[in-house]
Amino acid sequence: MLSTAMQAALLKQLNHEFFSSYVYLAMAAWCEDKGVRGFGRWMRIQAQEEMAHAMIIYRYLGDRDCRVILDTIQKPEADFGSIMEVFRAALEHERQVSRSFASIAALAQDERDFATGNFVQFFIDEQVEEEASFRDLIDQLKLVGDHGHAIFMLDREFGQRQFVLPAQLQNF
Repeated sequence: MLSTAMQAALLKQLNHEFFSSYVYLAMAAWCEDKGVRGFGRWMRIQAQEEMAHAMIIYRYLGDRDCRVILDTIQKPEADFGSIMEVFRAALEHERQVSRSFASIAALAQDERDFATGNFVQFFIDEQVEEEASFRDLIDQLKLVGDHGHAIFMLDREFGQRQFVLPAQLQNF
């Protein structure tokens, strides 16, 4: 059984992962409304990943004999000035998620909860990848600037992204 503090931290993170999915769906909707459907698809895939992360936490809580109690999901930002603004907001969001998982890892270490420490390491590794991915995408957007043709080409490339179900959910 998890400590009360750890259970609360994981439930809060579960809610934050659901919120993250909403964030990326809102970004997808903005992109699609602006005619960049490839970027929209990329963000919808990102929303699916966040939902998968939530379900991994959901499953872990159940495996640790904890009752999952869902909380309210706040409304995400839905208006952006440019595609660059969308990706900068996404990077900042991922940085917040990284800090949250680091906090859970620190709590696990303090409590000598090695199972949760091991569990959360997956997410810490994932966050390193996420932040790097968003920084790379922002760098690409900086290179092309506001040139319509280049944005069109990136939009087509981003639209090729595919969702891959995490191994932790293969038999869920």
